Amino acid sequence: MTVTQTMQRILLIGTADTKADELSYLQTEIARLGHRALIMDVGVLGVPKLPVDHANHEVAKRAGMRLSEVAALGDECKAMEVMAEGAARLASDLYLAGQIDGALAIGGTMGTDLALEVMSALPIGVPKLIVSSVAFSHIIPPERIAPDLMMILWAGGLWGLNSDCKAVLNQAAGAVVGAATAMCGVLRSDARAIAISSLGGSCLRYIGHLKPELEARGYEVVIFHTVGMGGRTLEGLVAQGRFAAVLDLSLIEVSNHALGSPVHSGADRLETAGRLGVPQIVAPGAIDSVDDRAWDSSGRSSEAGFHAHNRLIGGIATGAADKIRIAEIIAQKLSISQGPTAFVMPRLGVNEWDRPGQDMHDPEGLAQFEATLSDALSGAIEMHSVDHHINDAEFSQTILAIFDDWCRQGLIAPAQDQDQKKRAHS
Repeated sequence: MTVTQTMQRILLIGTADTKADELSYLQTEIARLGHRALIMDVGVLGVPKLPVDHANHEVAKRAGMRLSEVAALGDECKAMEVMAEGAARLASDLYLAGQIDGALAIGGTMGTDLALEVMSALPIGVPKLIVSSVAFSHIIPPERIAPDLMMILWAGGLWGLNSDCKAVLNQAAGAVVGAATAMCGVLRSDARAIAISSLGGSCLRYIGHLKPELEARGYEVVIFHTVGMGGRTLEGLVAQGRFAAVLDLSLIEVSNHALGSPVHSGADRLETAGRLGVPQIVAPGAIDSVDDRAWDSSGRSSEAGFHAHNRLIGGIATGAADKIRIAEIIAQKLSISQGPTAFVMPRLGVNEWDRPGQDMHDPEGLAQFEATLSDALSGAIEMHSVDHHINDAEFSQTILAIFDDWCRQGLIAPAQDQDQKKRAHS
């Protein structure tokens, strides 16, 4: 069987003066694979040494400045910040106009800083790859990494071509072209989707109850594992209008951020759905634990009571004062909600180790969490307290009862719109 391959258009991002050889090599390699590379020059001072499709003055203009004004800043950091803003806007516009299918950037720390901005501006699902001298380094803040970003270390790079550098560039060209080709023609389900946050089957088990019930109602269910990047992906897809409703039932990323843990999803976690008016049902899954890197002896892993889940991550119980602070932050975040919002409080525990005799069990602290939250929540937010554990079937039944009630009221869009139903039966 012969398969017709659609030509993918890859946006190449780099400085066309200092990285001309590498950009040219990538362009040639992508063409050899049967696809097209469009070059965006993000340099400021040098003269491009190869033809480009999007010149540096165009990039600067997208940031509201002339290139000469950027150069006159006299500060390479400030100049690159301006170019990063322009490059992000230009890349986003090119994608929305249907002119690119993926993006590939190359650079050292300066180019990586710019590339992170550009990749975060592209929607989740658009193939994005950075070839960097600091790929996934500890100097890169986690919140600046796009949830679906690919990175590869630029071994032997930054100063002309050599066999090691070429090997990396070949991999990068093949990876971004392959990803763009794989995405070509991929269609999402006709069913509207529901987002659910969770934290693995041993800690939080409501997915086993909720997923089949929501699917039986005709919805697609998308689950996010709340270990940092999962929550960032959830927020990003909510911002893209992906979901009819959000069941945000695991908030450990919120509590982690509040208590200074590196395992978080940024300061805006639990805010996007509310800000955009997306219906959301919220619960405090796993807020009785704060995570840390199990391998980092300078963090909580050295404290008494720390339980290593594996060699990457572990957790320690939160105290009553922690729970009060977390409740205040959750209430503050939910206060911006523009759409239907409900909070379901499972009084008998918020993760599997929050049961009598287990390490996280703290009924007094959980009661203080509930009291603080109840006092701080806006009257527009529904508060449902249930005398069950979060992993009990009755908790999930409460979630579904609220969901079904909102569906009956027309607050949650039906699983399929009328046009989709007509197509399905034609």
